[in-house]
Amino acid sequence: MRPPAARIPEPRIYVDIHILQTVPPANLNRDDQGNPKEAFYGGVRRSRVSSQAWKRATRKHFAERVPEQDLATRTRRVIAALADRIEHGTALGKEPALRLAEALLSQLALSAGKKKGESAYLLFYGRRQLDAVAALVRDRAHELAGLDDEALAETVKTMDVREKFSTGHPIDVALFGRMVADIPALKVDAAAQVAHALSTHAVELEFDYFTAVDDEQSDDETGAGMIGSIGFNSATLYRYATVGVHQLLQNLTEGETAVNAVEEFVTSFARSIPSGYTNAFAHRTLPSLVSVVVRRDQPVNLVSAFERPVSASPGVNGSGIAAESARRLAREHLQAIATWGDTPAFTAASHTYTDAPETSDALREAFGSPVPFTKVLSGLRAHLVDNLKQAEQ
Repeated sequence: MRPPAARIPEPRIYVDIHILQTVPPANLNRDDQGNPKEAFYGGVRRSRVSSQAWKRATRKHFAERVPEQDLATRTRRVIAALADRIEHGTALGKEPALRLAEALLSQLALSAGKKKGESAYLLFYGRRQLDAVAALVRDRAHELAGLDDEALAETVKTMDVREKFSTGHPIDVALFGRMVADIPALKVDAAAQVAHALSTHAVELEFDYFTAVDDEQSDDETGAGMIGSIGFNSATLYRYATVGVHQLLQNLTEGETAVNAVEEFVTSFARSIPSGYTNAFAHRTLPSLVSVVVRRDQPVNLVSAFERPVSASPGVNGSGIAAESARRLAREHLQAIATWGDTPAFTAASHTYTDAPETSDALREAFGSPVPFTKVLSGLRAHLVDNLKQAEQ
């Protein structure tokens, strides 16, 4: 049985994150042919990085900052994972522990996979949630292991297995949600939405033709040990994500935890990057612009700023694609406010254009004076804490 939902604060609170990031030759996220993913937008071909790729990069960045036990994992091997916990928490052997794990998780009616101990699909769950399920049988593991199959099945029916998976969500499950089509009780609505990153300009697919030399090749042999090619492109990417703080409160039920989750998400989304072919391209960069906007009406993706592809602008202080993209983004933000009358509750930005007056002025008008990224986070935290306190009154 799912716990009652937390009261949703009114008005609703959305935290929009807008990022511009220039990436050198890279293949961040490949398609089924091994080439960088692309999309047709505004009449031209663009570089694209899927939302799934950047969400995984964000989750991996969480793992560098948050203790492993406070995070989730996504696997088909949930039965085997539970069996390991039961085995290590008791004196049971591997097979009896696996039998208990299968009996416990039978309450979830997980579709069986092709291999023993696996489900038919990936299940996204918190490590502490699985620890809690293992704890249900820890004190009576030997007694339960001695029961026949029918008696064991009847006994575990009284244990709150579903409740353990429906409460105490880690921040990554609360943010990214969980969808189990045939078990509606395990559904967790995602608080975060992540857009596919798109280049602000047209791109062309290029290929790196490479050869590798056989170090043990004799002097009388010629030619390469192997040859190959890797597709790549270079791009200034517009990245966008939004977090519904009201939904996050429903998933986590506690205000401070929700605010911490928002801060972790903004940090990890801004600092992460997919690792495809990272050894071949060493493509890791930092954003040139991170803007955080808190809205009360709805999330607003500003990708329409780039429907007309950006090109280098030699007439504006010799600025290139990244600077013109920043000015476009600022104009789009201001135009949306002027057209719809939806003034954001909070805006803050950190960017690298402080020595480019025209770009810096445009960004200041749209997002306020630039501050270090740490102050963007602290300002956002203070704003959210104040709003949640008001909602509780």
